[in-house]
Amino acid sequence: MQKKPAQGLTRILNATKYSYQGIRAAVLGEAAFREELIACIVLIPVALFSDVTRIERLLLISSLLLVLIVELLNSAIEAVVDRIGLEHHQLAGQAKDMGSAAVLIAILISLYIWIDIFAF
Repeated sequence: MQKKPAQGLTRILNATKYSYQGIRAAVLGEAAFREELIACIVLIPVALFSDVTRIERLLLISSLLLVLIVELLNSAIEAVVDRIGLEHHQLAGQAKDMGSAAVLIAILISLYIWIDIFAF
């Protein structure tokens, strides 16, 4: 017999625990995530205390968090591909390259927003 899935508060607590474990794994095992997290720790206070509109502040902070989200997804893709096998396969390489490209696009979006708001 299958175990009944958790519901209500238990499900929320389990999801929170799994999310914490994922962030912890990224911090401990992914240098790129650590670097982007440091950038967020530095730049989010800059956004909070800058003389910008609420929408601009929202864009500044959201663009930074977008980079972290995409980096987490990229790291998850890499972990799954590596779990399947370490031998070179064209599709595995494409999956990793696409994840990396997604991170680059997120960084470029964030960079554009920060430059547009503060340079013009």
